[in-house]
Amino acid sequence: MKINRYIIALVSIVLFFADGFGAVKITGRITDENNEPLEFVSIRVSGTAIGGMSGLDGTYTLSAPETDTLRLTYTLIGYMEASRRLISPKGAVTVNVKMEPRHYELKGIEVTDYQKQTGTMQKVDADDYKLAPAVNGRSVESLISTMAGVSQTNEMSSQYSVRGGTFDENSVYINGVEVYRPQLVSSGQQEGLSIINPDMVGAISFSTGGFPAQYGDRMSSVLDITYKTPETFEGAVNLSLQGGSLALGSNSGRFSQIHGVRYKSHSSLLGSMDEKGEYDPRFFDYQGYMNFKFNNAWSASVLGNIAINNYKFIPHDRKTNFGTSTDAKQFKVYFDGFEKDRFETFFGTFNLSYRPSKKAEYTFLASGYLTNELVTYDISGEYWLDQAGTSGSGGSGGIGGELGIGRYQEHARNRLKASVMSFALRGANGLGGHNINYGLTFNHETLRDRSREWEMRDSAGYSLPFDPDALKVIYNLNSRHDLSSNRFSAYVQDTWRIQSSAGYVNINGGIRMSYWDFNKEFLVSPRINIGFVPDRAPRWAFRFATGLYYQSPFFKEFRQPVEDDYGNTVIELNSDIKSQRSYQFILGSDYTFRAFNRPFKLSAEAYYKILGNLIPYEIDNLKVVYSGVNSTKGSTMGLDMKLYGQFVEGSDSWISFSLMNTREHLNGKVVPRPTDRRYSVALYFTDYFPKFPKLKFSLRGIFSDGLPVTAPHTTRDKGYFRAPAYKRIDIGLSYALLSPPKEGETRSGFLRHLKSVWLGLDCFNLLDISNVSSYYWVTDVNNIQYAVPNYLTRRQLNVRLSIDF
Repeated sequence: MKINRYIIALVSIVLFFADGFGAVKITGRITDENNEPLEFVSIRVSGTAIGGMSGLDGTYTLSAPETDTLRLTYTLIGYMEASRRLISPKGAVTVNVKMEPRHYELKGIEVTDYQKQTGTMQKVDADDYKLAPAVNGRSVESLISTMAGVSQTNEMSSQYSVRGGTFDENSVYINGVEVYRPQLVSSGQQEGLSIINPDMVGAISFSTGGFPAQYGDRMSSVLDITYKTPETFEGAVNLSLQGGSLALGSNSGRFSQIHGVRYKSHSSLLGSMDEKGEYDPRFFDYQGYMNFKFNNAWSASVLGNIAINNYKFIPHDRKTNFGTSTDAKQFKVYFDGFEKDRFETFFGTFNLSYRPSKKAEYTFLASGYLTNELVTYDISGEYWLDQAGTSGSGGSGGIGGELGIGRYQEHARNRLKASVMSFALRGANGLGGHNINYGLTFNHETLRDRSREWEMRDSAGYSLPFDPDALKVIYNLNSRHDLSSNRFSAYVQDTWRIQSSAGYVNINGGIRMSYWDFNKEFLVSPRINIGFVPDRAPRWAFRFATGLYYQSPFFKEFRQPVEDDYGNTVIELNSDIKSQRSYQFILGSDYTFRAFNRPFKLSAEAYYKILGNLIPYEIDNLKVVYSGVNSTKGSTMGLDMKLYGQFVEGSDSWISFSLMNTREHLNGKVVPRPTDRRYSVALYFTDYFPKFPKLKFSLRGIFSDGLPVTAPHTTRDKGYFRAPAYKRIDIGLSYALLSPPKEGETRSGFLRHLKSVWLGLDCFNLLDISNVSSYYWVTDVNNIQYAVPNYLTRRQLNVRLSIDF
């Protein structure tokens, strides 16, 4: 049986390449009803294994044996199947075909299958998050955090970790330009709004590793956002107890524009935390995206962003209960002081595009990014650490239960001004079945850092660390630097699509090169990924990716803390710093099937990363503190799985499951990396009620392992423990006051201007679980340190109104 298969395959290959005696050479061009070329049309010679695919210009070439009759079949999704019959063909034959679009009577749309993923970039439906319950407000990141391999364990933050990497290892692109996040943010309370405006998003692509060479020097992931171009006048209004947003767009044919304004203030949410006080967070964001078409070949676009985030806090008191049922403790603090933070971001891009044909496009890009960040606080506190049920000076009653008493004072005046000016030339050309992309980029970066922070602790009447001859503080840091540097990068990549008798093959290979004049480092990053959909088993899709990836340092990574003779910490910029390195190997597959007469897709990816030139770091809440030197190496391996489908008919949901193991060789010991989350389960579920079709239900749940935790100003090789697992469920109910119009439905009066109106009720942290974000460390009278947990937000209700018009 196997021999027969080999003979058939060999004969098919011989016939496919035959162009001599007894062969018919068939060429032609395939177009649509407007005479525009159609690419990726599948052409088959009926009764044989001979086939091919049209190129970017719609042309194709086949060779077939001479026979009395040849029947050619042309198929393409969205078009009606076409066929041509050739009677006694000989020599060279030209067959041009015009394909007609397939029209459907849309009484209802039934999804019968899901798109197969043959590359490392997966498409994410931008509509999935619009009614999702999320503390950070329908953000793209809250949706991404439910993907396999992704973890986000601070509901007030848009930052996430991918396959053991830090927040800094994720790159985000908007309309082809890499964007940056504020550098001095250390907690979710400060962060404010994500740079991505969900009302303006048109397409989302995301990769958890093995991404192509066109994306920059990051080791973990790529989030590629494309803002939409409105088809006509349209808009959206979203209001909730946490803020609101307005988006307006229009299109006049040659000129289109969309603008979005957002405002957020989650003081009521912060009030559910242990630390009580006067919270005054105010976050504002404006974005505008405009396109102009000069003609069919030339077009230009402009994207602008202004973000102003203010966070003010006057703490009053705090009471935290922690420990176990047999060893319960209570931490009580009375505060004095304030915190005032300000983060200003200005971002703009200009894009000039020239497209002489459907298979060629050339682009000039210019962008500018400016951040002005200020973090200031002067907070003092008096604390009591007691056994639960007893109290010291901070409570009422009990003797002998007091474990520790003391005072502390924290001071910071941290300022950062940074700018990145970027200029790029990019091109794309289609050659047969190949799509070649290439580009050159120049970045000019400036940094102005002025940081001064210290902390004093007085425990049991002694200032820590105790010195009988001098008054010392437990922590003191000073940084004062100005830096100007340049980066150059270039890439070229080829995407090759092959349709053979064995199946569909997608190959993407490329190389990326970069140079940074601060450390005189030149990097070469080769990458390749291969996807395959077998013709005999079309429900399966397989993919393999490998490559060498680098994490180019930016501000935080090369700041090296150095301690002087007086115990003060001074930040120096390490010009000998090297980019962190990651060799990645990824093997994945998709299987699509139908169950309960509904479509499903099961995906799995196994990965292994060999890490070198690592810069050790520790994590405190959202603050990543690097050592500033390349001193370690390590590895990461894991398995990600995701089941996606219509668990309820007409509504997409998914569940993802991840296992991961990380290792780092730190100071002669093997320890887990600070982002070592050994397991994670995420669920996004949507449902509707058959008897109440206007009522929709959505659920977002995360259950993931806790991270390794160390005491302040120390490292994991000296000891660590794991924080409790992160467990959270958010639910939402949405009622359609005005449902989206059905096909052919018309409205009269004022309602004709509205698409839909939704009224929603959300319950955040349904189970009211106290999740830990970080720890505050207290030393008792016996010089024993206690880690007092800093808890995240508790259960909270939210009401929202969404209007699309």
